[in-house]
Amino acid sequence: MNYLAKLNDAQREAVQFGSTEAPEAGSGPLLVIAGAGSGKTNTLAHRVAHLIAQGAAPERILLLTFSRRAADEMTRRVARIVAQAAAGHPGLADAVLPWSGTFHGVGARLLREYAGRIGLDPAFTIHDREDSGDLMNLVRHELGLSAKAKRFPMKGTCLAIYSAAVNTQADLGTVLQTSFPWCAEWQADLQRLFLAYVEAKQAQQVLDYDDLLLYWAQMAAEPDLARELGERFSHVLVDEYQDTNRLQAAILLALKPDGRGLTVVGDDAQSIYAFRGATIRNILDFPGHFTPPAHQITLDRNYRSTQPILTAANAVIAQARERFTKDLWSERTSSQRPRLVSVRDDAGQAEFVVEQVLARREAGVKLKSQAVLFRSSQHSARLEVELTRRNIPYVKFGGLKFLEAAHVKDVLAVLRWGQNLRDRVAGFRAMQLLAGVGPKTAGRVLDNLATAAPGCALLAEQPVPESARADWLEMAALIEDLAGRTAPWPAAFEAVCRWYQDPMERLYEDAHIRQGDVDQLARIAATYPSQERFLTELTLDPPDATSDQAGTPLLDEDYLILSTIHSAKGREWTSVTLLNAVDGCLPSDLATGSLDEIEEERRLLYVAMTRAKDHLDLLIPQRFYVSGQAGLGDRHVYGSRTRFIPNALLPHFESTAWPVPAAGAAEPAAGQAAVVDLAARMRAMWR
Repeated sequence: MNYLAKLNDAQREAVQFGSTEAPEAGSGPLLVIAGAGSGKTNTLAHRVAHLIAQGAAPERILLLTFSRRAADEMTRRVARIVAQAAAGHPGLADAVLPWSGTFHGVGARLLREYAGRIGLDPAFTIHDREDSGDLMNLVRHELGLSAKAKRFPMKGTCLAIYSAAVNTQADLGTVLQTSFPWCAEWQADLQRLFLAYVEAKQAQQVLDYDDLLLYWAQMAAEPDLARELGERFSHVLVDEYQDTNRLQAAILLALKPDGRGLTVVGDDAQSIYAFRGATIRNILDFPGHFTPPAHQITLDRNYRSTQPILTAANAVIAQARERFTKDLWSERTSSQRPRLVSVRDDAGQAEFVVEQVLARREAGVKLKSQAVLFRSSQHSARLEVELTRRNIPYVKFGGLKFLEAAHVKDVLAVLRWGQNLRDRVAGFRAMQLLAGVGPKTAGRVLDNLATAAPGCALLAEQPVPESARADWLEMAALIEDLAGRTAPWPAAFEAVCRWYQDPMERLYEDAHIRQGDVDQLARIAATYPSQERFLTELTLDPPDATSDQAGTPLLDEDYLILSTIHSAKGREWTSVTLLNAVDGCLPSDLATGSLDEIEEERRLLYVAMTRAKDHLDLLIPQRFYVSGQAGLGDRHVYGSRTRFIPNALLPHFESTAWPVPAAGAAEPAAGQAAVVDLAARMRAMWR
């Protein structure tokens, strides 16, 4: 088995676990605890390829990841490994993984396939977060909650509460008390709102992002359907299991109640997404769900970081209340320990970062190989000003999402409405693209469509102002063609793009810039086999960039990376600098309300530290400014080193201060101020 030759012993054990058993029957449950930088993705890809090489049918393997890009990368790796293993087996080299994708993507496919058996219309549409918020707001208004004497929670807060309740499977009262205590007084009204929201979705045959898991979990709770789904897949493999929520865990346990064929890979020390509903309990409790308990293999050899960085990171995470015991180790030796750098304030912090970044660049470390991490996005504000002043290019993770751009939402609204005439949010937006059609007209037409019998929409006869009649007839013909699948895909989408050119030029002054996004959408659409797959994938895994409200294009060939710790997970850089390693920032003062929250903040520090390959600096500003907090105006507070690095751990770090006083510099005599030669500085500016 030459394709396994480059794996270490623990990786090979994980890949070959259960090989002696029939591949279609599946081995017992397997938990792989994969430490940071331990080759997790490579190990999982090899396990999938090994299963195929041993005779498992690729179409009966379900591989679940947390992004479509991760699924695509895993599929490519599997294909390469299978090709190595296929010597002498011509049919093996052509193996593909039709069921590789995200939880939400796979859920959407299964729901369409089983729609008729679970009371769904197979043509249901999927709302993104913004569309879901719009529908929540519409229902909120219809119930009169927007007219309350006291301010009722806004649509975004309402949707966040609803999503938290669904994903954590906790009752509404518990969710409000633990995460939204300022909304607790509205519990009865929120309960009424969420029921009306669910009824509105069902009436319009739309699902939101959370429904894709909720419906799948409810479907898997039916014994006959669960058995059918479980038998459909001989092997179920899950990446990043520490990031799953209760719904996802319930789905897996329903599909494989005895654990046969179930493999989960993850690291409890990197569980940092509780705000999305993820729970560390899923991975900690996984072995005990089965009798006998799941087999456990630990990958603790790190291929990324030097040993001093790992030693410090191990010491930090060793303080955790509950964890799978593992100590990462590496053959990469170094005499340089991570540094704890004390600086005066946030201005000094920014100056230190710039000095170090430029020094490392001169030493041959590209800007792209250096990252500055922070707990919250606003922590980098002062640094960004300094980088701009010093003309150092940088990219900050985050920004406007592709599907949030107005023109992109316009085009997709037309397409979604053509797919499902009961989709009120899509229809409401699409109709108002026409001059002379406002909210009242759109609402009246949608009311008529909601009460019309199937096949009797009669769009052309709907009541619209005479001034808009000609444009309405053109739009009605387009929508009816989409609904009737008159044109093949992607020609149908190209027709929408052509129709949209006139409304876009009327609505947006920079239409010629936005046209680039519409053209890009058309190119993306052409890569999908159907309208349903296109809309589903684009909603669940949208591109990140768009020309709407874009900043100045980055034309430099090299740039520094700025990122929140959450966005940095899964990545690595030669040099990593962590801003504000002080209590109040890490742990965040907003995340110290419970022991569980504090433990997750500890894991955040661990994740940040294990992103570094060769250099790691943790910055400790002695004071930092808080603007306008509690109406006190600008003020500063004194910072103390994060509680996650107590005195007992200091031997694992090099402690230093910046700036370092010049050697031999004379101290001014008591009461005598130092003389500063400003005149010389003025002359030097022009030399």
